[in-house]
Amino acid sequence: MSIVRAQLACGVFGLRHAGRESAVRLRVDVTPDASSVRWEDLHGAARGVVYGLLGGQDEALARALHDGGWRGKPLKPVGVAGPLFTGAPRRKGVYCTSSDGSVWFGSPVPEIASVLVRALAGTEELVWGATRLRVRGVAVDMDAALSAGAGPVELETVTPVVLKYEDRNLLPGDEHYLDRLQHNLAHKADVLGLPAPRGVEVLEAGPRRRFTVRGAPRIGARVRVAMEADGRFVDAIRSWGLGLDTIQGFGWVR
Repeated sequence: MSIVRAQLACGVFGLRHAGRESAVRLRVDVTPDASSVRWEDLHGAARGVVYGLLGGQDEALARALHDGGWRGKPLKPVGVAGPLFTGAPRRKGVYCTSSDGSVWFGSPVPEIASVLVRALAGTEELVWGATRLRVRGVAVDMDAALSAGAGPVELETVTPVVLKYEDRNLLPGDEHYLDRLQHNLAHKADVLGLPAPRGVEVLEAGPRRRFTVRGAPRIGARVRVAMEADGRFVDAIRSWGLGLDTIQGFGWVR
């Protein structure tokens, strides 16, 4: 991690690597004002936070993304994860916090990423549902450097991956799961003008998780997957996420 918020505010970060446009992952270090976050806010608040940040800097872009997706496609190339808390106590039925929290934001699209950078450079607080998160710092994940060529890669998510088939929620091992995951990845590659990955397989899966977002269930599981992919696409997915509803905090890649 590097590049502090002051540098972001001055525009030092040019959203380019080796002369080419690249994806961006941002970590926002936060301290909460409460000992826990409501479960319904964990994913339920994410979408509003993202659009609030985008709309505060570029209302037209935020509205266009909300209403129609990106470049004629319904997909919204934005990822988010959090809030995540290091060293938080474990209590059944409670999402506990600690003073060492973080929220991640990302986008594989430079036009969107640059707006997020500008918005977060001037943000002192994130209102995450009923919890207020004081921003201590913002950093760009320099580990997400643009890769060259293509080859095998493994990706692991820190939040559940949401996939559906005919309005039915899918879990790893279900019929159609791999087909839907491959379709989702190919669709994202098409939006970005990149080659689709091949040979996608699930190596490991976490337990079933269920959340309610805007009154509707979101069901999924964390996964570790392998694929053959172009390095640019790998970087893009690390800033976007696997599966559906990434703007609600699902499918964020570690």
